[in-house]
Amino acid sequence: MQNQLIEPSLVDEIISKVSLAIGTEKVNLQEALGKTLAEDIHADRDFPPFNRVAMDGIGIHDSMLNPNGNTFLVEGVQAAGAPQLTLKENTNCIEVMTGSMLPEGANVVIPYEWTEKQGDKITVSDFKHAEFMTNIHQQGVDHKKGDVILSKGQQITSAEIGVLATVGYDQVEVIATPKIAVIATGDELVAVNEVPKDYQIRMSNCYSLQATLKDNGYQSDIYHLVDEYDLLKTKIENLSNEYDVLVFSGGVSKGKFDYLPKVFDELGIVKQFHGVKQRPGKPFWFGITKDEKAVFALPGNPVSTFLCSNRYLLPWLTHQLKNNQDNLPTKAYLDVDYSFKKPLTYFLQVKTYFDETGRLMAQPVTGGGSGDLSNLTSANAFLELPADQDNFEKGQQLPIWFYKK
Repeated sequence: MQNQLIEPSLVDEIISKVSLAIGTEKVNLQEALGKTLAEDIHADRDFPPFNRVAMDGIGIHDSMLNPNGNTFLVEGVQAAGAPQLTLKENTNCIEVMTGSMLPEGANVVIPYEWTEKQGDKITVSDFKHAEFMTNIHQQGVDHKKGDVILSKGQQITSAEIGVLATVGYDQVEVIATPKIAVIATGDELVAVNEVPKDYQIRMSNCYSLQATLKDNGYQSDIYHLVDEYDLLKTKIENLSNEYDVLVFSGGVSKGKFDYLPKVFDELGIVKQFHGVKQRPGKPFWFGITKDEKAVFALPGNPVSTFLCSNRYLLPWLTHQLKNNQDNLPTKAYLDVDYSFKKPLTYFLQVKTYFDETGRLMAQPVTGGGSGDLSNLTSANAFLELPADQDNFEKGQQLPIWFYKK
């Protein structure tokens, strides 16, 4: 594509066409949370596997459901986790515990609350609305043996973990975790534990990026590359061979030492766009390597990096790895009049709250621009103001992108 500004919506469209070309891996059940299934999961037996007692009480035969009540001799107690007992006489009962097998010969469970016990006999004076199979979770009513109970592509939450454990999966096949490199560029950057000279700053974008990824379940490695053309070319080529996703911070604006676009071109990384009609983050660059790996080159200003990672990188990863087909943001109501005159989509930092009617409201949190990293701590989201409008009225509903949970 030509080097011209494109709309954020087109960015979404372009990025969504790039797929993560990664395989699968076996992980232990305890490590599967948040990952995506790479196989269908089948029931290894009926769900439930037997007629399961649903309430503590007595198991009886339905022929004894007398409107005038009945008294039963207790033959025994059916405990959960114990082998199935058999009701020998229809006129008798067996005490049954929640989760236990329904005794052979019994087909109704009467809760203890409806009974009165004297010695080894239990009387039921009112059967209420009890009938055949009342208070019994019947065998196979949820799933039959062999049914697909979890599907390939399904995200594993705590609910899926419980199902996997129930069907005996101590290991499960999942989409492999992508290898992500977070790469800070610039001679002005020094390590966090160093004292910067007057013309230097400590690295922060790469750590913020890594934390953003980790907070959403993605691991990454951090690198720092100085502004030396040949070194950049060699290092980036090596990193593109080693990692599935490359995420850069800095080096894509129009400065004399912003070498990345030229380096990418020489390495055969095909540009998809360079420049987005937005603030912050206008110099955002995106491309694809020869083996179709995604390269996100984000502007170096802290808020620009932060916005682009939350607005574009995370939704793309979520779509790829968590089978999330809905990447649309929620919406919030602007709580004051606001103006932004430039013909750019503006991502306004806001702090959200709920008003007395339950509406999600967005309060602008103004700061010092795209270099004001500390201002992000006072807000929790970006409100997306479209480029075709200059003045935004209090109460206008607009898309919002959260970065704090």
